[in-house]
Amino acid sequence: MERFQNTGQPDWDWWGKLWPTPGATLRDLGIGAGQSVAEVGCGSGYFALPAARIVEPAPVYAVDLDESLLGELESLAERQAVGNVVPVHGDARNLAELLPERVDALVVANTFHGVDDRAEFVAEAFDAIEPGGSLIVVNWHDRPREATTVGGEPRGPPTELRMTPEETAEAVTRAAAFELDRRIELPPYHYAVVFRR
Repeated sequence: MERFQNTGQPDWDWWGKLWPTPGATLRDLGIGAGQSVAEVGCGSGYFALPAARIVEPAPVYAVDLDESLLGELESLAERQAVGNVVPVHGDARNLAELLPERVDALVVANTFHGVDDRAEFVAEAFDAIEPGGSLIVVNWHDRPREATTVGGEPRGPPTELRMTPEETAEAVTRAAAFELDRRIELPPYHYAVVFRR
């Protein structure tokens, strides 16, 4: 876990305050019917489960280091009758080996800031994505932590770990042959950068 710092899974209540409609957010990011998807750092499935509904019957590979969170995800998927989520336990720096196939879209939500060797991770992501597919990085804006409150409390990673959209784009395009596609604002505190392989 030390390789992915400050990427803990908060509860669904406060995620819901930031993204009350995660499915709509995913569609805005380019996730569409029939695409295979992997989400790195999926936690208990706040994005993986709605992604699975969007792309069904294509698979959503939900990757996390925390087996207990993957267990929660499996229980939620069963309760919600979502059959196309595939939990994947392992280190995302071995992503190409972990996934049984290349995917059309790879989502990295709220974890990229905590990856210690971003170049290694991005290279793995490149190998895990189909040609023409997309890498979607969702990050907290580079603002002081005390300025990003949820439910009246400061939330998100420490200020010093936050990255601007430009820093995110540079980290990705420097590490692999991704092309910058677009940047999307995700109010109140996030942005996404979409890259094409």
